[in-house]
Amino acid sequence: MKHTAALLSLSLLALTSTLISSASAQSGVRVGMAYDAGGKFDKSFNQSAYEGSQRAVKGGGVTVKDFEPSDPSQTVQGIRGFATDGFDLTFAIGFANNASVTQVAKENPDLAFGLVDDVSPAKNVASLTFKENEGSYLVGYLAALNSATGVLGFLGGMDIPLIHKFEAGYKAGARAANPNVIIVSQYVGTTPDAWNNPGKAKEISASMKARGADIVFAAAGASGKGLQDFIKQQQCLKAAQLPKGVSFKSDNFRSVPKAASYTAACAGNTRPMFFIGVDSNQNYIGDFDGKPGTMNHGLTSMLKRVDNAVYSVIEDVKANKFKGGARSFGLKEGGVGYAVDGFNKALISSAQVAMVEAAKAKIISGAIKVPSE
Repeated sequence: MKHTAALLSLSLLALTSTLISSASAQSGVRVGMAYDAGGKFDKSFNQSAYEGSQRAVKGGGVTVKDFEPSDPSQTVQGIRGFATDGFDLTFAIGFANNASVTQVAKENPDLAFGLVDDVSPAKNVASLTFKENEGSYLVGYLAALNSATGVLGFLGGMDIPLIHKFEAGYKAGARAANPNVIIVSQYVGTTPDAWNNPGKAKEISASMKARGADIVFAAAGASGKGLQDFIKQQQCLKAAQLPKGVSFKSDNFRSVPKAASYTAACAGNTRPMFFIGVDSNQNYIGDFDGKPGTMNHGLTSMLKRVDNAVYSVIEDVKANKFKGGARSFGLKEGGVGYAVDGFNKALISSAQVAMVEAAKAKIISGAIKVPSE
């Protein structure tokens, strides 16, 4: 009987061990995602990070849990919660979360962490930054090629070095395409509230229109919606409203089919207005009438491939190749770019695409040095 009981006990231990191993295999690499203000569906870099994590899930062997704080002060609690639960990798999305992830990473030197948009001093944090100036150069180039007035706008969110990179690249690209272009720049504010103030962004957009800007690039987080709403309401510039010294110099979109609302509101000597999206592909937001066949008001988008960067770190953890430290993603690494799709293909000619691709190749080769400030 004792022998039978011993065998039964060993069998139960073996079964338990097998079940635990099986459960561990099924759960695979566990990834925690702590998002910045705006949440994971902000149509911007948070959402791009989320999409990168989901691509890893679809590849198998990865499970993801999200944390969306209702207040920024809660982020450190979410990050610490993932660490306490022993998650294999915890991501903090956004430079504002640097202090939080650094603190928790130092408390847990045996765990892996990731940070988007800033560099942490902790050795076990993969710090992912981007060469936003390179992608902004390309959309600035396109803006200058297509502006009817030769006046462009740059609408920044919070006045910080990160957004200065967008502005510097945008200006450099625009001036490369048209040395005579005029660029009007303004920021929403100097505090984190600047990322979520579409009302102020709308006011800035109106002031830029008054100065003759027909294409505006916003790197302003949720405040960018103010620009998009303004352009949806205005749709165009009218010759009679142009300021002194500004006139229409081209009409690139004359033959593009227009929405009925545009035709009614913009009769006579007018030119369309456009926004340039940021971080994720926001071209579709410019489809104001729900008909992709008519003129879109999103000229293009500066793509910041947070999804690619997040995915690459998760795959490194999955392959036991994780390394902390700074990683920079530019055009060469597929970290930034510009968007041409079904919504804006009628706006950007193949000749223009060829010109932008040539500039892109020169940036990658080092022949063009894009300023970052």
